[in-house]
Formats: sequence, structure tokens, C-alpha cells
Amino acid sequence: MRALRLTLLALAAGAAFVQPAHAGLFEDDEARRAIIELRTKLQANEDAAKRNFDQLNALIQDQLQPLRRSMLDLNSQIEALRAEVAKLRGSNEQLARDLADTQRKLTDQSQSVDARLRPLEPQKVSLDGREFQVGPDERNQYEAAIGLVRRGDFAEAVSALNAFLKRYPASGYTDSARFWLGNAQYGKRDYRDAIATFKAFLSGNAAHPRAGEALLALANCQIELKDNKAARRSLDDLIKAYPGTEAAQAAKERLRALK
Repeated sequence: MRALRLTLLALAAGAAFVQPAHAGLFEDDEARRAIIELRTKLQANEDAAKRNFDQLNALIQDQLQPLRRSMLDLNSQIEALRAEVAKLRGSNEQLARDLADTQRKLTDQSQSVDARLRPLEPQKVSLDGREFQVGPDERNQYEAAIGLVRRGDFAEAVSALNAFLKRYPASGYTDSARFWLGNAQYGKRDYRDAIATFKAFLSGNAAHPRAGEALLALANCQIELKDNKAARRSLDDLIKAYPGTEAAQAAKERLRALK
């Protein structure tokens, strides 16, 4: 009995020892299956995430492709515009140079024309206290005639001054031309012509700066013609009309010589 009891106790102890071992094995299988399931889920999630990323990336690429094409087209248009702007800038610079050249040529031509026309334009002249306009030919002819008087070429001066008065009867030089014509005639000893010329000069020109000189010259012509009475009258008129002048002083001396 005792042996049977010991045998039963041994079997009971063995059964107690075997039961926990079977429980441990069961728990390991469950953990393994859980890990496998977790890995499977993770893999599925990764696959799903990859598919979503690929889909999103494809969608983005589809949307970006037209934008890229638009950007390329815009860049092409910008480059074309830059090229056109550069071309226009070059054209504008050339036009500016051409315009500057044209303006310079026009200025040169205008100055050249002015230089050619200037001698033909009327010029302001101041003579014997008077100012008036004269043409180039008119001035040249007058100055040439006066030059003959100053050189003592009285015969040629008379011809030149008569020609001037005939050609320019209303010239501002008329009074001066008559005065010098009278002097040229006096120098030529054409006293009667000189008297007529001086009287024509004095007629209506009593205020002329050379009126006193003309009266003195008139008296000299009368003296040369031995018309002392007329000469004294002319000298008296001179002293009364133009006192204090050099001509009046010379008239006084002439009167003393005539007495």
C-alpha cells in the first residue's frame, strides 16, 4: 500500500510538473501569432501608405506637368521679349544717333545758309546821328563812293555819288551823299554845281549835324566865284544858326578875311 501510495504521489507530482510546461508552450504560440499579425498589419499599412503616396505623387505630377509647360512657355516668352527689347533698344540708339547726325547736319546747313544770306540782308547803320536800314549793295556803293572822296579822286567820286543818288533816291544815305557830292564838286572846282548841291542838302535839313559845315562850304564856293556878298550872307547865317561850332568859328575868320 505504501508503495502504491508512493507511486500515486509520484504520478501526481509528474502531472503537476507537465501541466505548466504545456501552458508555457501555448502562451508562446499566441505571442508568435500576435507578432505575425502585427507585422502583417504593419506591412499592410506600409503598403497602403506607399500606394497612397504613389497615387498622391502621380496626382501632383499630373498637376505639375501643365504648370511646368506653362513655366517653360512663359520663360520662352520672357526671353523673346528680352530679345525684342534689346533689338528695340539697339534700334532706338541707332535712331538717336541718326537724329543727332541729322540735327547736326541741319544746323550746319542752316548756319551755312545764314552765312550766305547775311550779306544780303538789310543792316542797321548809324550815320551822322541817324539810324536806318540799308541793303548790302546800297552800303557797298555808298562806301565805295566815299572812299573816292577821301582819296581825292573827285571826278570819279562825283560820278559815283550821282549814280548812287539816282539808284537810291530814298536811301538813308541820301543827305550824307549830297553833302559829300558837294565837297567832291568843290574839290573838282565845279563851284556852281557844288552850290546847287549844298543848297539841296540844306533844304529841309537845318538840324543835320553837318548843316554848319555845308553852309561854310557853300560860302567857300561863293568866295571862289567872287560872290563875296552872297558869301557874307551865308557866313552870317552860319554864325547865327550854329553858334559855338567849329564851322561858326571858321565863318568868323572868313568874314574878317573878306573885310
